[in-house]
Order: sequence, then structure tokens, then C-alpha cells
Amino acid sequence: MLKERLVTAILLALVFLAVLFYLPVGLFSLFIILAVLMAAWEWANLAGFSRVPQRLAYQAVVVTLFGSAIYFTGFSGAWMFDEAAVRGILVASCIWWALALLWVQSYPQSAVLWGNRWLRGLIGLLVLVPTGVACVYIRIQPQGAWLILMVVAIVVSADVGAYFSGKAFGKHKLAPAVSPGKSWEGFWGGLGAATVLALVIGAITGGAQWWVPLALVIPTSLASVLGDLLESMIKRHRGLKDSSHILPGHGGLMDRVDSLTAAAPVFALGLMLSGWRL
Repeated sequence: MLKERLVTAILLALVFLAVLFYLPVGLFSLFIILAVLMAAWEWANLAGFSRVPQRLAYQAVVVTLFGSAIYFTGFSGAWMFDEAAVRGILVASCIWWALALLWVQSYPQSAVLWGNRWLRGLIGLLVLVPTGVACVYIRIQPQGAWLILMVVAIVVSADVGAYFSGKAFGKHKLAPAVSPGKSWEGFWGGLGAATVLALVIGAITGGAQWWVPLALVIPTSLASVLGDLLESMIKRHRGLKDSSHILPGHGGLMDRVDSLTAAAPVFALGLMLSGWRL
């Protein structure tokens, strides 16, 4: 099992890096669309739409909305964009994640508000579409490929830091009704690891704005925890361990990118508001 997980992780990393650094922005955006399609297939089942025609219809809705958002924000053509439109989507996404935090905190009582499969389907739209928009927005920035890699590094550092600190010191449960394995000690360890990453990035980039990476990384790492917990909550309510079995040893795509779905919009909005560049 460990070997299978390792091989899959290495292959995923190689594919991701190749797509990120060798594909032009247009083809990278197509890759994001395909990823959103795959994630929508999995989320349809998480929502309770398990039949193939239902899942295909859900994919069509998600991709249509994503494509409409891309067109609305002006990402087509010469890859210009309407900053106000992008900001509106990102702000709305962050407001949604603030609501999601309240639902995660109050689970299982909160399930009365979102337990209906149609509402869980709506949650998927709020999760997947802004994530896709955020990834495309980050990628078209100067040094956009490195910025995307930075978001992934934040998520990974928070996850790894949480795993090892939770393993060593975990005693107090973070969200026992949602994810019994997560602890407050792991949470603080993950935040500490992400903070160290921010300080390293600030030291490397230098300049008077060395503190900006810290202001970007901390909210992004906090959001990544929420993204993970939200999917865990939906899976627990649905009675599923994994979103699918498409990735050997890792479950589904959503199981790999759940943290990124909250982290990417938060990072993109912080990037836009700060004007920071690598």
C-alpha cells in the first residue's frame, strides 16, 4: 500500500510540474477544466447523485458555470482579465468559506441546513468554480507558474507539519465529529510549518515587502485546513471514505485537492489586494 501511494504521488507530481512549467497559459487552463470535470464527477457522488446520467449532468453544469465565469472575467483572447469581476468571484468565495467554517464547527447539527443532496450539489459549485477561476488567475500573473507552486507548497507544508506534530503531540481533537484524527496540536504544527515557509520565501525574494509572503501564507494555510475539513464532513455525512478510487493508494482527486479548493481563492485574493509579485 505504501509503495502504491508513493508511486502514485511521484507520477502525479511529475505530471503536475510538466503541465505547470511547460504548457502555455491556454493549455494550462484546459488542464484546469479537465481537473474540474473530474472533481465534479466525484462531487456529484458526494452530493448523492450516484447514477451515471446524474453525474454527467452535474459535470455539464459545473463546466458550463466555470466556462461562463472565465468568459465573464475576460480570461479569453489575449488572456486579459477584468480585475473587478475576478475580485467579485474571489470575495464571494471567501464569504462562502466563512459560512462553511460555521457548518463544520457545528456538525452534525448543521447538516439540517445542507444535508439535502441538491444543497450538497450547490456546495460543489461554490467549491469547484472559484477554485478553477483562482488557479487560472494566479497562473496568468508574472511568474504565475511559481506562484501556483507556492500555493501547493503552502498546502503541503501545512499538511506535513500537521501530520508530524499531530502524531507526536496530538491530544486535543480539532473537529472530532468531522475528522477524529485531526488535533489542535497538529493544527498549530501545520501553521508553524507554513510560517517557516513564508519566512524562507520572504528571505529569498528580499526587498522591503519581505513580510507580504507571511500575510499571504498564514490565511492560505488556515483556509487549507478548512477545505480538508469540509470534504471530510461531506464524506462522513454521505458514509464514504474516499471521493473515488481513481488514484491508486490515494482515493479520488478531491481527496488530493480538497485543501487547495479553499486555499487557492484565498491566496488569489490576497495576491490581488497586496499587488505582491515574486
